[in-house]
Amino acid sequence: MMLLNMAAYLLFIGVIGYYFITNLQWYNYMLSRVIFHHTKVWWHFVYFLVPFVLFEFISVTTDGTYGFIVVALYLPLFFWWYRSLDKKLVFTGRVKRFYAVLFLFALFGALALKYFSVFIPLMIAYGVSLFIEKILFEGYKRKAKVRLYSIEGLTVVGITASYGKTSIKNYVEHILKESFRTYATPRSVNTLGGIIKDINEDLPADTEVYVVEMGARNEGDIAEIATFVNPQYAIVGRIGPAHIEYFGTLENIRNTKMEIIRSNRLKEAWVHESATIRGTETIHEFGKEIEDISATLEGTAFTLDGMRYNVPVLGSFNAMNIAAAIKVARALGIEEEKIKQALSTLKSVPHRLQRIDAGGKVILDDSFNGNIDGMLASFELAESYPGRKVVITPGLVEVDERLNILVAKKANEVFDMVVVTGDLNYPIFKEYIDASKLQRLADKSGMVDMLAGQTRAGDLILFANDAPSFI
Repeated sequence: MMLLNMAAYLLFIGVIGYYFITNLQWYNYMLSRVIFHHTKVWWHFVYFLVPFVLFEFISVTTDGTYGFIVVALYLPLFFWWYRSLDKKLVFTGRVKRFYAVLFLFALFGALALKYFSVFIPLMIAYGVSLFIEKILFEGYKRKAKVRLYSIEGLTVVGITASYGKTSIKNYVEHILKESFRTYATPRSVNTLGGIIKDINEDLPADTEVYVVEMGARNEGDIAEIATFVNPQYAIVGRIGPAHIEYFGTLENIRNTKMEIIRSNRLKEAWVHESATIRGTETIHEFGKEIEDISATLEGTAFTLDGMRYNVPVLGSFNAMNIAAAIKVARALGIEEEKIKQALSTLKSVPHRLQRIDAGGKVILDDSFNGNIDGMLASFELAESYPGRKVVITPGLVEVDERLNILVAKKANEVFDMVVVTGDLNYPIFKEYIDASKLQRLADKSGMVDMLAGQTRAGDLILFANDAPSFI
């Protein structure tokens, strides 16, 4: 019986530890975000709190004799939860260290103290993990700083915004790469930890221009990155209510994004008019000078400072993103002809209003675009399509209810079929979308079969945002 309970205990602490560290990884290892900003709080009760309390209670009251019963009941439940995830745990060095400490203290408690506790090893593992990661982080940070400043003549371009950071970064990199050895932070890497890792592992030693995307969830996040990489040039794109549940007010978001100008090497910065700043000799407001925007399913055209640009990317909002990239290119001395030539070969950022023609259907993949302006722009673009239109979306996340009501009303006007994924915003869509148009897709694993059965050649299918299953 002792061996059975020991095996059950270690198995239980392993799987409940998996739930704990997975949620931490999703929320950038910030316990406060897991507790206070998780959109499926009921998960914590069903998959963590109730099993944990039951196991602790039975272990204490029966001297550890019948704890295996809780484990036997919990494992099928845990497996069902695990199978439903579309973003599973990545076993990084940090996760492996967490598990090493967790099992070390669990074994010590069970063998030396004869006490089958879950809470104590879990909290010790969490605390020790934080301490170890802090020490390692400081070492990685010092190494990255030495490497960054050892690259002679390196120019750093910093980019932040509520919406469109990644697109602006990619557009800047695309325009500059024909004139400079240019490197940009990959994918959506935009935290200090991610940037430090990028510098240490991937930044080429011969880079002339390093384009750095900067993201934030809290006040001070941008300042921390900006004072570390100290960009000579900076872009602040559109400011809006993205992640407002973390910042509280639009003013706090604006102030956080403006932390980018704290660089002690700043030469010029371009700040979108939505930030409502007062310009200076080095900090320029932009946006009003972008005129005559024309967006179709073939591309986008606009006029900037009297110059006409035609770009093969979709979405009227991209006029602003591209304009910011043009301004950086001009500041770095690239001629207008070279800028236009580079723009002629510009491609949509993957999963950001990317057009794909397949099986006679027009697919607009906007799954990585989760802001109100971008979503409404994609709806307007879809509206110009003459055939049947289908949208698949979870709605917006980390915004107030008002914006999702706006999205639902517009979707009802434009689309013949509205498929809502997940639970988060379904009640809003149910209230504002005609019942004959609305479908719910609780599990995205059924999406392929649904599309095969209910869409046909000639349809336009828009994937608008794609929240992971934990949202």
